Amino acid sequence: MEEFLERRDSESKQIVVFSLENEEFGVPIECIKEIRKLSDLTITKVPRSKKYIAGVVNLRGRILPVIDLRVRFGMKESITDASRIIVFEVEEDVCGAIVDAVTEVVKVPVDDIEPPAGAVSGIQRDYIEGIAKIGERLVVLVSLELIAKTQD
Repeated sequence: MEEFLERRDSESKQIVVFSLENEEFGVPIECIKEIRKLSDLTITKVPRSKKYIAGVVNLRGRILPVIDLRVRFGMKESITDASRIIVFEVEEDVCGAIVDAVTEVVKVPVDDIEPPAGAVSGIQRDYIEGIAKIGERLVVLVSLELIAKTQD
């Protein structure tokens, strides 16, 4: 969290907002390499992998592991036409994360981003970088890098 808020090099942060079930989550736009329709990619299951690992995809010749964020956060698995894969970089590796939908990209004033207070929506606090206030909504800011690196 401190790292996220220390980057107050501007008056606002651009956040990519996505949904899982009826909850809204977000990640800083600079963390994302691209967003792809899930239906455009074929996920190949990997035997004996963690339950939250959906499998791997071939993205322009590069094999990427894909995490199902619903399963990772303890929610029921569900794929729809609106499902997307958010492609992001973890250290030198590129990974994907399945989300229900990417809903918007918003600029959030840094003053409207608060540190996390305890567990939110059953998600481990370690994954949470903050809570963004967007109008009357609260968006949980998560670290895709920590979600991908943390072993359960």
